Amino acid sequence: MSLIPATILTGFLGSGKTTLLKRVLTEAHGQKIAVIENEFGEENIDNEILVADTQENIIQMSNGCICCTIRDDLRATLQDLAEKKRKGELQFDRVVIETTGLADPGPVAQTFFMDDEVAEQYLLDSILTLVDAKHAAQQLNDRQEARRQVGFADQIFISKADLVDKDELDALIHRLKHMNPRAPMRPVHFGEVALKEVFDLRGFNLNAKLDIDPDFLKVEDEHDHGHDHEHGEACDHPSHQRGHEGHGHHHHHDDDVKSFVYRATRPFNPAKLEDFLGAIVQVYGPRMLRYKGVLDMQGTDRKVIFQGVHQLMGSDLGPAWAEGEPRVSKMVFIGLDLPRDILVQGLDQSLV
Repeated sequence: MSLIPATILTGFLGSGKTTLLKRVLTEAHGQKIAVIENEFGEENIDNEILVADTQENIIQMSNGCICCTIRDDLRATLQDLAEKKRKGELQFDRVVIETTGLADPGPVAQTFFMDDEVAEQYLLDSILTLVDAKHAAQQLNDRQEARRQVGFADQIFISKADLVDKDELDALIHRLKHMNPRAPMRPVHFGEVALKEVFDLRGFNLNAKLDIDPDFLKVEDEHDHGHDHEHGEACDHPSHQRGHEGHGHHHHHDDDVKSFVYRATRPFNPAKLEDFLGAIVQVYGPRMLRYKGVLDMQGTDRKVIFQGVHQLMGSDLGPAWAEGEPRVSKMVFIGLDLPRDILVQGLDQSLV
């Protein structure tokens, strides 16, 4: 039986998760979607698209979608759904997990890799994060959960963009890209988004074949000098309004979720790199939200794709390096106050 794809939908309170979800559920895409909700409440899926008593754990919807609340932990709910699907009691093609606005998506994502039974039945496709343009600046300043939701994202949708002026939106996008340069981001109006931007993004396959994003870190490419560039020392962008204190790229709001890019033109020594990354995730894993790379590895003519979340890492062989293509390794690290100098030094020492 093929794996059931799962999508995690996250975003701070009022960012429009339910609006997006309703649109996805009511669109004529012919797919049956199981929705797992952290909780039912007024802001969650409207009753008119539910056709059963909400006291039940699992609810069949009018368009064949099903909905369930997490009464137990997520692991038990996922296993319960998979078993019902196997027995033919429920029919669905994929799962969407809508987290509460205050949730950190990390533990939700880890469920798909830490638990063997879940890992054998589900494939975590991606984490989608909604950001409310009108209130994002304050939320990102005040709430670590909001910053972590951005750091974990494979795709960012910006809602309520029509309620802010262009400069404010530009400053927000600049800030989000600084926190997470690997996630495509775009404004959405009342959840109107093409299904291909929601499902089958393959953003999270730790060990499966990974599509290499052709625009991988394009934002950084525009002003990256080797692997030692960091946003902001001389940046006069409006999102950096008040003073820099001379140590790196502190915004005036000093986000603790930051990203940086490492590049190298020499190949990696596989054993050294494995030892270094293994040691790093033991120490800093809880602070490492997402990391991803396309690497030139000694001993193979194919690109090595690696990515991870917290302490979990996976790598795989990608396509061959094309003739004449510069063999440059690129890695992005997104995390909470990561020790950039230690990472750079260790990676440098892992090169051939």
